[in-house]
Amino acid sequence: MPTYAYACTSCGHKFDAVQSFSDDALAICPECGGALRKQYGSIGVTFNGSGFYRTDSRSGSGGKADTSSSSKSEPSTSANPAPAAAPASS
Repeated sequence: MPTYAYACTSCGHKFDAVQSFSDDALAICPECGGALRKQYGSIGVTFNGSGFYRTDSRSGSGGKADTSSSSKSEPSTSANPAPAAAPASS
């Protein structure tokens, strides 16, 4: 279950509360009875592994780059026999 940070707008009391996603947000300060406000901060998230970086799709490590280079070589080899076959049939 996530932990949410709250701060009172009246007295400035700050505290954390462990709540479920389906629970309603707290509205009343336990110290003075004033209005509460959720505090939002930055979260350190790191994505590790393949597929998360721009360099993962470049040639050298990906299978897609190898497939595209082999498909380029096939049309060039099939284009060479066609002109050779044309003079032989004349």
